[in-house]
Amino acid sequence: MTSLRARLGHEIFQRVAGPDGPRQRDRIHGTPGPRWFSDDSEIVRVHGDAAMFVGGIRAILLQTMHPLAMQAVADHSGFRGDMWGRLARTSTFLAVTTFGTADHADGAVRAVRSIHERVRGTMPDGTPYAASDPHLLAWVHAAQVDSFLLAHQTYGARPLDAAGCDAYLAQAAVVARKLGVLDPPTTVDQLRRVLDDFRPELRATDEARSAVRFLALHPDLPLAAQPAYGVLFAAGIGLLPRWVRRPLRLPSLPVTERTVVRVLGTLATGTIRWAMSSGADEVRELRSAAS
Repeated sequence: MTSLRARLGHEIFQRVAGPDGPRQRDRIHGTPGPRWFSDDSEIVRVHGDAAMFVGGIRAILLQTMHPLAMQAVADHSGFRGDMWGRLARTSTFLAVTTFGTADHADGAVRAVRSIHERVRGTMPDGTPYAASDPHLLAWVHAAQVDSFLLAHQTYGARPLDAAGCDAYLAQAAVVARKLGVLDPPTTVDQLRRVLDDFRPELRATDEARSAVRFLALHPDLPLAAQPAYGVLFAAGIGLLPRWVRRPLRLPSLPVTERTVVRVLGTLATGTIRWAMSSGADEVRELRSAAS
């Protein structure tokens, strides 16, 4: 069982973190120095849990609902040709800013801001967009933290209480401000208002529906791993509100989602948590040596 856990954990880590994952893990967790967040902080608790697999899928699906954000992804991202590479870059950024040293986190933020400055273009109707636009960054951030938090509260090993949810958002806002978000939400109530304020801007474009179909049908995984991906994808859909699903042409099966999908999602995240626990031991050793 120990060998099976280690092998499965290695495969999951390699997919999510990419071929450079082991080196990045050693750098993130093994470098001594002050960090933005303590080991017992809410953001470490949320971002370190297997529920992030579901939260990440929901965040991607929700983010497609903003036409400008979706156009920027379609024009500049390699999600069709390099879906897992894009995931690895995103997961590495989250890991560095959550667990890494302050110096490394600052460097990661500078790198992302530099990329954002180059991501510019126009919509089919001529409307310009820029990834560095604080308003667009605010949408991406709100969609992410809403998804990560909801997934954690649904599938996380240790859900947060109300004060903990607010603390998580306040800590995530630290990173958001450094990326260029002007007034990120720091409480659940503020997050609800931000998402409500964005509603009039949101709609499903052809590009959004195409991206969702691609993510659902072309995971670029070994055949044996595709059922597990399907469960995580279904769990991500199950956490989306109906007003998002209809325009994206995603199914809405309330009874099935509350029973079969919820059970399978819990089983899938629990299996990932179990498989990754062997790597967690290595991380603890790295962090202990770095402190």
